[in-house]
Amino acid sequence: MTDRVRATLEILARLVAFDTTSRNSNLALIDWVEGFLSERGIAAKRVANANASKANLYALIGPSEAGGAVLSGHTDVVPVDGQPWSSDPWNVSEREGKLYGRGTADMKSFLALALAHVDGARAAPLRRPLILAFSYDEEIGCLGAPAMIAEIVRDMPRPAAAIIGEPTLMKVVSAHKGVRSFIVEVIGREGHSSLPDAGVSAVMEALKLMNWVAGEGRAAALIPHPHFSPPGPTMTIGRVEGGTAANILARRCEFVFDLRAPEIAQADVIEARFREEAARLDAEIKARAPDGGVTITRRSNTAGLAIERDSAAEMLARALTGDNEIRAVSYAAEAGLFQRAGIPAIVCGPGSIEQAHQADEWIERSQIEEGARFMQRLIEKLCA
Repeated sequence: MTDRVRATLEILARLVAFDTTSRNSNLALIDWVEGFLSERGIAAKRVANANASKANLYALIGPSEAGGAVLSGHTDVVPVDGQPWSSDPWNVSEREGKLYGRGTADMKSFLALALAHVDGARAAPLRRPLILAFSYDEEIGCLGAPAMIAEIVRDMPRPAAAIIGEPTLMKVVSAHKGVRSFIVEVIGREGHSSLPDAGVSAVMEALKLMNWVAGEGRAAALIPHPHFSPPGPTMTIGRVEGGTAANILARRCEFVFDLRAPEIAQADVIEARFREEAARLDAEIKARAPDGGVTITRRSNTAGLAIERDSAAEMLARALTGDNEIRAVSYAAEAGLFQRAGIPAIVCGPGSIEQAHQADEWIERSQIEEGARFMQRLIEKLCA
């Protein structure tokens, strides 16, 4: 086992031990990373959220020159609530060549690899810099990264490429779908369930919109695309709550749904049509319950990553991996945000998305080893 792999495993254990579930603060992890970099003479910059309970962190290693590479990843993880873990999710355990723990695949192994190669980057004769960019709240809509990316664009020498280390088995991913999520609140009028016409059940009315989402989602998913699977836009409802008792017409119902699309124009059309449907229902409810209606709140809006076959990010990643296949993924990531800010981006990181977000999340040790080779080749490239 090489020194860099050993260092990566040690750092990964430290990072996993921080419970950075999105509902929690990530500041303990950010404090640790900031201290790790400070010990090596590297000044890091925080970009906090509105109430300073969470922060992004970015840092430059090497010369303050244009043409560097960003290594970007998110610090938050999804909940373990209700999942039947066979080991402590906040302690990395190894069994048969697999490292188990929340975030091992998605995506603290990439963060650990980046940090484990800081010393190598500092000692190398870099001609272009390495930029670390660690974000918060990616898992709930890529909420943290935009402010950090804006600062990098404004204050840093312009990078040539961004590598977003979501789990791809160290293969190059050239495109991902964009995602928008919406909170839909329906207000009706309470009444006895034996007299449904005397009130307005918010649950029954919300079902009309939920059925629209389900039907449109099934149809839109079939729209052809050469790279994505499912090929077209998808719409899913992730949470529903409403009502107080079986014999009361519900006053309120709320549901949350997301829309994932390969192209912005597709998402624009579907969102506009949903809003038209909601406006019609809003008018119908108000005719029966003037204080009722439908309210839509856009919760997130993350740009997709479009294929740019000849971009600096594509050429760099393919030179480092030897991978020339075009791939697209249906999940959203922060790569599209970098691309929209004028920094070419790809997705490439250790582990598999198939192991993410579930009980006993794991990554193969061999993926850490492959990731270490990738990082070493990247440092060599930045010296050329």
